[in-house]
Amino acid sequence: MADTGLSWGGIGVRFLVAILLVYATWNPTGYSYTDWAIMPLFGADDAAVGGSAPLKFLAGLVLLTGWVLYLQATHRSLGAAGAALVAAVCGGIVWLLASWGAFTMQGPTIAHAVLLVLAVILSLGMSWSHVSRRMSGQVDADLVE
Repeated sequence: MADTGLSWGGIGVRFLVAILLVYATWNPTGYSYTDWAIMPLFGADDAAVGGSAPLKFLAGLVLLTGWVLYLQATHRSLGAAGAALVAAVCGGIVWLLASWGAFTMQGPTIAHAVLLVLAVILSLGMSWSHVSRRMSGQVDADLVE
């Protein structure tokens, strides 16, 4: 079987990029693209937030490109049912850990849990074609040259 290029490091990089994408877009700390570029449009003082309009535009395009790449790969490899299944498994893990007292699901903790689950879904979506090819030996139709 040909090498698929999949490694734990590759999955880790995909996960780190997904975390960066999700947290850069929005997070409960107040340091995100949404707080910097979008919220001033709804009443916050733009001068207080800082940054020029062209910079905000370009940063938005970079984030949008990342979302399109991750969502398209996730849709192609997992589909809606697969993404829902991954979300359900992650939700069950979060619920179990919360029931064991590992953390409380109050305040910003629940937002961080949702963001982490979203990053897991996106990174699995980016990695799943490699994983299924390695496990089954079957190649996705869009990978055939």
